[in-house]
Amino acid sequence: MRLFTMTVAGLVLVGCGSVDEDIAAEALISTPQGPVQGVTTASADIFNFKGLPFAAAPVGDLRWTAPAPAPRWKETRIADTFGNRCMQPEGVEGGFFNRLIEGHGLSATKNFLIKQAVKAQKPGPMSEDCLYLNVRTGNLNGDTQQPVMVWIHGGGHQFGSSDFAYYQSNGLVEKDVVLVTINYRLGAFGYMAHPALSADDPNGVSGNYGALDQIAALKWVQDNIAAYGGDPDNVTIFGESAGAWSVTEMMASPLAKGLFHKAIAQSGASTYHLGQMDGDGVGWPSGYSMGKQVAESVGLTEPTAADLRAVPAAEIMANLPEKADEAFHHIRDGYVFPKNVGQAFRDGEMNAVPFLTGYNSDEGTLFFPDDPQPSVWEPDMPRGGAEMLAALNQHYPGRGELIAELYDLENDFITGGTQMMGDEIFGVNVRFAAQANEAMGAPSYAYFFSRVPPSDKQILGAFHASEIPFVFDSSEPILGLTEDDKALTEMMVSAWTNFAKSGDPNGGNLPNWEPHQGENWMHFSANTSWDIAEALDNVRVEKLNALETGLIQKLDALDQTVSGTGPQGALED
Repeated sequence: MRLFTMTVAGLVLVGCGSVDEDIAAEALISTPQGPVQGVTTASADIFNFKGLPFAAAPVGDLRWTAPAPAPRWKETRIADTFGNRCMQPEGVEGGFFNRLIEGHGLSATKNFLIKQAVKAQKPGPMSEDCLYLNVRTGNLNGDTQQPVMVWIHGGGHQFGSSDFAYYQSNGLVEKDVVLVTINYRLGAFGYMAHPALSADDPNGVSGNYGALDQIAALKWVQDNIAAYGGDPDNVTIFGESAGAWSVTEMMASPLAKGLFHKAIAQSGASTYHLGQMDGDGVGWPSGYSMGKQVAESVGLTEPTAADLRAVPAAEIMANLPEKADEAFHHIRDGYVFPKNVGQAFRDGEMNAVPFLTGYNSDEGTLFFPDDPQPSVWEPDMPRGGAEMLAALNQHYPGRGELIAELYDLENDFITGGTQMMGDEIFGVNVRFAAQANEAMGAPSYAYFFSRVPPSDKQILGAFHASEIPFVFDSSEPILGLTEDDKALTEMMVSAWTNFAKSGDPNGGNLPNWEPHQGENWMHFSANTSWDIAEALDNVRVEKLNALETGLIQKLDALDQTVSGTGPQGALED
């Protein structure tokens, strides 16, 4: 899991510059919060409003509480600076970033220039005071309101920020949507539960603060986005990786009902996260167990909520227990999440809306070298022989031999395991979510992304997060950008914005994209033997079917474990 968070953190470093220019007199607007002054972007007709607070700063007595109402002001707020990044580890990427760049197969000169450019960049300031969002719009004086797309960034719920330049492009906005990019609390500050915090909470729960922040941001959109030219009645949430987990978490939380109307999940669904506030989560640590470890790591054995909130943020970050990040995800608390996301989708107890989702053909290539475990359910998979088959059959009943054969694990554990990792963590869960959404009567559209870096020396394939710059039209030319890539970008930007407008990605020059209906996928490619985009049937169906038995087994096991439904989440073994 730690590698997973480092992956996203390292990837987005490639594009952390800024394209914004000057204060724009035309972007002085009146909003429900007060007057706001925006800035121009590379396009003189599009404006960016940076660092808008959507909730009160979660500091002091507001640490580890649901977000409080956003501030208002009378004097003009100059929105020319991004808000603080939320608390997150720093300097942990190690050699990962080098591997990412070198995996593109670029020349030695380009590798050197990219690495030097990254070294020269400084990330924005980090603080608990981080609940800010940004609005990019070209519709300040439009006659009609435009659809709104709310981006939830990735980073394993431990890293990331809304200000990465990959997310701050005009490509989507030029297709007549209003783009909102949000921060939310991360790691211990966003997802830690503890009995003392639950005792201090009016709903008797703790954890899930990052999810509550996302809900608060969506409420801000409902109350404020019309001032920026957006339509509060046509909101699409979208995100990648942990942002895609968040999309499905919003779909599973009754507190988010009605705050969005469409959803896009790129490379991720939180359906396999089975953590509980307290007790057994079938392979996932409970919120309380890790919260108590965090408290003990800073010298608190029986703390009150006030004791926990008095610990400096830097001290908490410096003393996080090993594997703490494995617990800092959504947990079933009976309030924000009456059920875990996987159960909610399986049981049809979710906010079903038009849904677009998919994954990349080589999701595992960035993870497997440092974490060579092909199954999310098995922490130490034996490499071959009867022991490996026994482990596979334990987690995928009756499918062990088939999975070993499909991925050739006996002969090439590394190559096969890399592909199995990507299919299980991403493919299985996005397909599961799409099919569950359709079972509730809402359309789902599925895609499969296989564009690879154009160099014949590349070794990454269509790696995790590689579709992001094609969705935002924010590719870095130095990494390689062909004419087919430009055509692919146009198709994906058009499909995403078409979907945001109408709930249907079709239109323009995109081949006909049928609803998933259990088998239909749109294949986005470019520099392979495939067309730039074309319909496919049953992507990796035999593999995904075999691996899905593991998810179903764990959800069934969780049913046997969870007995309580109240906010304290009573559990029995």
